[in-house]
Order: sequence, then structure tokens, then C-alpha cells
Amino acid sequence: MSTEKIALTIVISIACIGVGIVLVHLGWRAVGVWKIRRAGPRPLGPVTQVLWRDPGAVQTLDLQLGPGGADFIPQPPFTFTEEHFGGSQPCVSVNDARGRTWRVKWGDEVRSETFAVRLVWACGYYTEVTHFLPSGTIESARDLQRASACIDEQHRFVDARFELDDPAVTKMFEEHGWAWNDNPFVGSRELQGLKILVMLLSNWDTKDRRDVARGSNMAIFEVPLAGGGREARYLITDWGGSMGRWGNVMTRGRWDPAGFEAQTAEFVTSSGEGIVKFGYAGQRTEDVAAGISVDDTRWLCRSLCQLTDAQISAGLDASGANDDERSRFTAALRGRIGQLERASEQVTNRTPTGGPGGE
Repeated sequence: MSTEKIALTIVISIACIGVGIVLVHLGWRAVGVWKIRRAGPRPLGPVTQVLWRDPGAVQTLDLQLGPGGADFIPQPPFTFTEEHFGGSQPCVSVNDARGRTWRVKWGDEVRSETFAVRLVWACGYYTEVTHFLPSGTIESARDLQRASACIDEQHRFVDARFELDDPAVTKMFEEHGWAWNDNPFVGSRELQGLKILVMLLSNWDTKDRRDVARGSNMAIFEVPLAGGGREARYLITDWGGSMGRWGNVMTRGRWDPAGFEAQTAEFVTSSGEGIVKFGYAGQRTEDVAAGISVDDTRWLCRSLCQLTDAQISAGLDASGANDDERSRFTAALRGRIGQLERASEQVTNRTPTGGPGGE
């Protein structure tokens, strides 16, 4: 075959792949629109809708325990109740000694998700109660399929993520979740701050309600309040694509200190004329990375920059990090936070706007 024919074959092959990718994405979009229309309105009652709450003195928070604190740590013995088959990783539900239900997941996301939840919670955002358990036993585990590779014949497991499943909380996932461009907080500093944290943690898996054909990672939890009434909390429910490289399907990763370090230098790429630009690329890049102002960055830094290295290390310890991972992730995160601090020091003439957390 001549060089010209080989080149033509390569060009045609690349073009066919490109057309195929476009058709697949159009198919996903069409299925997503159909699912959302079929689902109808969200079953939300007359509740307050919130994205963020004031975390108070951030430097006093315990990232070892994370959201829920000491009262919400999984307590053995664990008893198997059912296996789940949705999602990309093996997952089962168990009851613990206190009668609480936990969804237990394995795979390469468990460490990154456990840590990301802690850092995001410390900055005032709502998260699920999540713990990493290096080992344990799940009694009465039986008839397992995918999870059979994670629980041995003696019912033992290693390296699992436990996530609280509170029956008092009404959980609205997938079609009834939310999107970056469709929620009550569009334009607020609270939402912009959440976007910055997504990029800070290199979370490339930013699928939202529009991506329901592939699975959305954004949900609304309607939570009963101690004084009566209920509150609709908007949150990201899957942080597993964090702490590695951002990028496309060929380059991105998770829980990869080398990759996380390598991209730290390009975290903040510029900050001029009141706008901060980032090197980040994910599944919803334009929704996440565009339009972040210096004022938005300054607002988040009021909480984020209170975090100490000791707190970050504690959160990494709680996520199963070894000494090398803890040291490298802490240093890289401190470098990224430093970039945000320097960007936030710009003087702007913008009139403060935003939600209830604004100045």
C-alpha cells in the first residue's frame, strides 16, 4: 500500500471515530432529555433550598472524623442486607451495631472520595457521611455477584468506603437531581466556590442531571430538621474522580499523587481583569471552569485558607493514605491553595453579589 493510501486510511479512520463519538454523545443527550421529561417535576415539598452553610472556625474542624463526627462512625459487627448492581463498582448494604445502614463500596475511588468529602465539608458544603475502613467482616454475606471479589469466604473485606444511608432523608438522584446550569444558586458565590473546590481536587467526573443517561453525580437530599420542617440540600454525591489527573478519558485518573503534583503548576493559569482562569478539564469543563471571579475566589479563601497542613494530613490518614501519599498530596494541595490566595489578593471594583454567604 502506498504512503498516500495509508495516510488516507488513517484520516478516514480518525474521521469515523470522531463521527462515532459525536453520535454516541447525541444519543446520550436524547436519552437524558427523555428520562427527565418522563420523570416529571421533582417531588420537593415546601422546603428551604440550601447549598452551603457557614462552617465556623474551619481550623478547629476534625478532618479525621469528617461530617457526622464521632457519633457517626460505622460500628461493627456489620450484617449484610443486600447487594447493589448500579454504578461501576461493587457495592452492598449493611447494618451496623447501632442499627444504622451503610452502603459499602470498593474499587479505585474509595480513598479519593473519602478525602474529598472531608475537605469540601470543611469549607461549608453538604456531603454524605463517609468513612474508609481498611479491613473488617460482613456477617451473613451470601449469594454475592460483583461483590464476591471483595468479600472472601470468611466474610472479610479490605479497603472499603462506608457511606451512611439514612432512611429519614428523601434522596433525589438522577432525573430528579440538579445541573450546574439549572439550580437556585446560579451566579452565587456559594456555587462558584463549589466549582473551585471541584477543580482544586481535580475531580473530572462532573456529570450532572443532563448526563442522566450515563449517571449523574449531583443530587438533592431533603433532610428533616431538629426544630421541625425539612431542608433541601444540593450536593455532589460522587467525588471518586478526584486526587489524580484531570483531563479526557485517555489522561485522567484518581488517587494519583504523581499526576496530582504534575498538574499543580497549571491549576491557576492566570488572573486578570477580575477573572481567574484554570487549567482544569473535566466532563463539564465550561460549566465548572468559566466565569470564576477574583471575588468568588476571595470568598472561598475565607474558609479554605484556614485549613492547616495537620488537618489535611488527618483527612488523608482517614482516607487510607500512606506516608508518601500523605506528604505529596498535602504539599500539592498547599501549593494550589497558595495559588488561590494570590489570585484573591487582586484589587477589583466589582460590586459584591451572590447568595446569603456573600459579603
